[in-house]
Amino acid sequence: MTSKLKFITPGDSTWLEDKPDIDAHTTTQFVYNAHHSLALDLQRQRLPIYKNRSHIIYLLDKYQSLVLVGETGCGKSTQVPQYLIEAGWGADGKIIGITEPRRVAATSLANRVADERGCILGTEVGYSIRFDDCTDTSTKIKYMTEGILLREMMGDPLLTKYSIIILDEVHERTLLTDIIMGLLKKIQRKRKTLKIIISSATVDAEELRDFFNTNTSKDSSKDTATILSVEGRSYPVDIFYVKEPVPDYVKAVVDTALKIHEAEEPGDVLAFLTGMDEVDRAVSLLSDHANLIKEGRQKLMPLAMYGSLPNSEQLKVFWRAPKDTRKIIVATNIAETSITISNVVYVIDCGFAKIPWYEVETQTNSLIIAPVSKASANQRAGRAGRVRSGKVYRLYTEQAYNDLIDATPPQMQRSDLAPAILQLKALGIDNVLRFNFPSVPPSKNLVAGLELLFALGAIDNNGNLTNPVGMTMAEMPLEPVLAKCLISSGEMGCSDEITTILAMLQVQNIFVRPGGGQALIKARIAHRKFEVKEGDLITLLNIYSAYEKNKINSWCQKYFLNAKALRRATEIRKQMRSLLRRLNIPIKSCNGDITQILKCIVAGLFPNAAFLHYSGVYKTVRGNRDLYIHPTSCLYTIEQPQWLLFCEILQTNKTYMRELSVIKAEWLLELAPHFFQKTKLERD
Repeated sequence: MTSKLKFITPGDSTWLEDKPDIDAHTTTQFVYNAHHSLALDLQRQRLPIYKNRSHIIYLLDKYQSLVLVGETGCGKSTQVPQYLIEAGWGADGKIIGITEPRRVAATSLANRVADERGCILGTEVGYSIRFDDCTDTSTKIKYMTEGILLREMMGDPLLTKYSIIILDEVHERTLLTDIIMGLLKKIQRKRKTLKIIISSATVDAEELRDFFNTNTSKDSSKDTATILSVEGRSYPVDIFYVKEPVPDYVKAVVDTALKIHEAEEPGDVLAFLTGMDEVDRAVSLLSDHANLIKEGRQKLMPLAMYGSLPNSEQLKVFWRAPKDTRKIIVATNIAETSITISNVVYVIDCGFAKIPWYEVETQTNSLIIAPVSKASANQRAGRAGRVRSGKVYRLYTEQAYNDLIDATPPQMQRSDLAPAILQLKALGIDNVLRFNFPSVPPSKNLVAGLELLFALGAIDNNGNLTNPVGMTMAEMPLEPVLAKCLISSGEMGCSDEITTILAMLQVQNIFVRPGGGQALIKARIAHRKFEVKEGDLITLLNIYSAYEKNKINSWCQKYFLNAKALRRATEIRKQMRSLLRRLNIPIKSCNGDITQILKCIVAGLFPNAAFLHYSGVYKTVRGNRDLYIHPTSCLYTIEQPQWLLFCEILQTNKTYMRELSVIKAEWLLELAPHFFQKTKLERD
């Protein structure tokens, strides 16, 4: 090709000529990339955060800590790290670290910023989440979950490779958020050059500024922390309430979504439900209706969005819908603040959310379905006013809204503190009771956490980490009870099977359960082929063992199993085994000895024991709390065993146990004699 070509390079307005060595396809692609880059630049400049760019850089030069308050969607999560790189904060090999409370937020934001920077994900821009590290030595902007940053502190207590740490979505006040804020405050005293940005959509900014402000005098010119508010870009939103409370909010969400689709102008719908099961049920019902829509009418595209969904499925909610098609995204509270979905005009709010709750009396972690706070309800409503005037349909009365609490209590005040204490001990903070938390946790929760760690053998009589058990548990990215199972598996010769079970537990959505009809019956029959009387954990082991021999999608479809979830479990299992090798824990198989596997599970999960009471319900050994087997468990339809171990508790209309294992009472006395007494076990 010898003719002169004219084209624009990405990010450059100069015209280049005389390029005879470039063919027409390359030129077309080059021009496309140029337009794509220019479009992104224009889009970035329209974000509300753009006009605050120089203010952010100036305040970081002057102060150690900056509380950045701005609505979700204003660009603070994606643009601020780029402004800092452009201002030179990534020089000398330093990294800008951004923490996110959820894995999906870390991966989706890293993808977005890599696209804007025009680089391959994992190079200049990368992410690191549990069992998945997509970074290299050239990474300048690193998105990660809070747990990853906490583990990095164990190897590098002063975080010397970071120039700036951005704590994103602080208003969620997760357990790890509060721990990291307390630790960063200590690090700043030793390392004055470390800058911190506390980024949030809705937060008590003055409280956090005062927490990070090391100036004790009345002279405000010496303050080390300040606040910057960013104006949001939102349109008016009309809010509608129901006249009477709805009996079934999942069905009400589906009905409301269908009415919007029939009567309202084009625009996507975002509906909030509490958990994976409810989301899948609603999507299934909407899919049935979508299949009945006749040709020539606007089509319907129902999509699910929750944290444990495979990454490829999560990304679908960000894609633009085909022509004449309306997306209905059914999500958990992950879509409330962690991610921004474009083109949402209508929001349906069920009024509830699933939150973790810890009962000290029974020492059990629960997921309870509770009414949202006013702050959460307003945040959900704000999703509707991003592209044009929107409408919000609240499936509760206006009086019910007025009765809601202002904000959800920080997780620090309502959760099991054993994992937090373990991490703090590993970081060399011996006196946990005097640690400076942003929100002071209840003393009884701290004591219960110490008791659990002592029972697991992680700390000694003086409260110090034991070696090797305590040190090894702190190295593992698992809950203390599961970490103890993994450590014990090496000694008991079943680490091969235990790594498989724990990897399957991390995925959570192995089974495909259709919404109803013949498909549901077929799925139930298919799942029964793997079920065993020993419980759900051994069932998961059976499923993975069968999957290893038939690693094809058609086999998964035949038995109604999630192929993507099983592939993810394979990756986690591989990572877990490499962790065992690093910690010098032998990888052995017990060759089908189920008793040995169950005993190993008891060695870690013994605090989660429950027995069958003569009244016909299960009760916790401590606290006498009534429990029921969850309907999705393989033990739900068989004769009730006398003793069980559960992995988690779910609170809905009843208190359900999930992920169960059948055990014998004598194993508790054999493997945890310090925790149980024979008289206690034989009661009732």
